Amino acid sequence: MGAESAASETSRPGGPFTLAIDIGGTGLKASVLDIADTMVADRVRVDTTYPMPPDRLVDTLVRLVADLPDFDRVSVGFPGMVRRGVVLSAPHFVAVAGPGSKIDKRLVAAWDHFDLAGALATRLGKPTRVDNDAEVQGAAVVTGQGLELAITLGTGVGTAVFLDGKLQAHLELAQHPLHHDQTYNERIGDAARKKIGKKRWNRRVRKAVATLDALLYPDHVYIGGGNSSRITIDLGDKVTLVDNSAGILGGLRLWEREGA
Repeated sequence: MGAESAASETSRPGGPFTLAIDIGGTGLKASVLDIADTMVADRVRVDTTYPMPPDRLVDTLVRLVADLPDFDRVSVGFPGMVRRGVVLSAPHFVAVAGPGSKIDKRLVAAWDHFDLAGALATRLGKPTRVDNDAEVQGAAVVTGQGLELAITLGTGVGTAVFLDGKLQAHLELAQHPLHHDQTYNERIGDAARKKIGKKRWNRRVRKAVATLDALLYPDHVYIGGGNSSRITIDLGDKVTLVDNSAGILGGLRLWEREGA
């Protein structure tokens, strides 16, 4: 895209327009945002299918967004460790049938240091940025005051830490032991919720939030993701439940944070 074309697109009323993609273990979602962080089209969604090697994910995303309005740039939230658009870990997608199933060494190799941002930029023809999904969702809801913790509860568990609105180094806390040798993912992920029931799962969520509070001493905690709506237990005044749409709305923040 030449400089004249880029200037023309950016000058459209409401632009630049951002294609925001939220990659999850159970669903892939996308919409287009204007500069005011408003969706200019209804969100589109398809189920996440397995196995999901990188090339299949890219193909699926390209088909998913084909009928959305024109956009100038792309933001993607990915459930794993991402650095400069390159995937360092993909815990959902290295298993044959999704989280909790057998790990496939070929999938591990395929995802290792896969340049997801580069692959999508090539296929979509627009500049693309990819970050951890919890960080993208957290960017949509934090206030910029003090230390804020964003937690996403979905297929797995995601976390992001912000200090005065600035994203801090990403920690894969979901992979850290929470109870004996069980990780956060194993204790309060979606598979655990389905196995133990809502009441016990809610108690586990309260313990997990208390543990993270003792670890980080955040000024406020935001909990989003598909399973946040299933929280029925009182988590205290420090905790706010946020809508799952934050995974899309945080797409604009990704470009703002990078100083684009």
